Amino acid sequence: MRSESLAFLRKLLDTPSPSGFERDGQRVWLDYVRAAGATRTWNDAYGNCFAELAPTVPASGGTRPFTVAVCGHADEIGVMVNHVDSNGFVWCRAIGGIDAGSIVGKRLQFRSSVPGVAEPVLGLIGATAIHLQDRTGEPKVRKMHELFVDIGAKDEAEARAKLNVGDPGTFLDGSMMLGEHLIVARALDNRIGTWVAAEALRLCAAQAERRVRVVAVSTVQEEVGLHGATMVADSLRPDVALVTDVGHATDSPGITHAQHGQFKVGHGPKVAIGGAMQPEVVARLLATAERLSIPVQRAATPGSSGTDTDSIFLAAGGIPSGLVSFPIRYMHTTVEMGDLRDLERIPQVFAGFCEGLTGGERFMPAL
Repeated sequence: MRSESLAFLRKLLDTPSPSGFERDGQRVWLDYVRAAGATRTWNDAYGNCFAELAPTVPASGGTRPFTVAVCGHADEIGVMVNHVDSNGFVWCRAIGGIDAGSIVGKRLQFRSSVPGVAEPVLGLIGATAIHLQDRTGEPKVRKMHELFVDIGAKDEAEARAKLNVGDPGTFLDGSMMLGEHLIVARALDNRIGTWVAAEALRLCAAQAERRVRVVAVSTVQEEVGLHGATMVADSLRPDVALVTDVGHATDSPGITHAQHGQFKVGHGPKVAIGGAMQPEVVARLLATAERLSIPVQRAATPGSSGTDTDSIFLAAGGIPSGLVSFPIRYMHTTVEMGDLRDLERIPQVFAGFCEGLTGGERFMPAL
């Protein structure tokens, strides 16, 4: 991967951006797309961000240019302060889908809204020593409301001097490389989507001629209900939407391929088939990958995809949409893992999809 692109990816991954609090990560994204050739950037009231590449060949008759949106969501899972007890321990609610059993003993960083507290407030999810646990009954996995965070406060007053109810927190784990190609991070889901959108824009900007408008989009609040995508679909109303998210790799132990499909890290991105994915868009994505000699893995997706695609395709009477996902292991943990070669292939497919579009295409079945 290009060194500048990898540096951008790791900066995105390591910038805390939980759902509803994505602004720091969005600033990083906007800085990059502006330097990558965007002709215009903007954001909406909730922090969805847009970067436009205008056509180099104007639409005939001054009509609205054909618009391709390339979308990924900016947010990650996290926690939110819900209660501070008399002993200074902090109790939290989950932001997004957290496996409470996997986070005992994890370190956290909170963004404080207390006046005068500028630095992140650090803490950890309390892990009672095994020697002190009651082992007389059947062991059980604790639920989120049963976990407490220790920020080192001696009492409630000291804790409240550092944090307010509603302050967001993310896990402290940073990104790292395992060998030359494997990247591990807490927020591949879905900082890679915004990275793909930005990289696709950069590749499109380098094309000799462009007859369509390309808009890279970094959406908010996907992990809590696909909210940003709903706003974007309504405001932007693209002619085609290309969406990226993570998808499950199923090449680690304990996963049944008959139930979940067979997907391997390093064997190419996943192209979703069915449901929200418009067949003509899918066909062009597959043809583009074949033309560029990019390996892909087909993913049966008959219903919900669990991604922004599910909101976008329903808008404006039906926006033709396609989904290409980055296969990762250990989704929604702090050690999500994927292969950079799979990742960099996705913006190549998206840029190839846009290349050669005349603006007169109709992604519509002939019935």
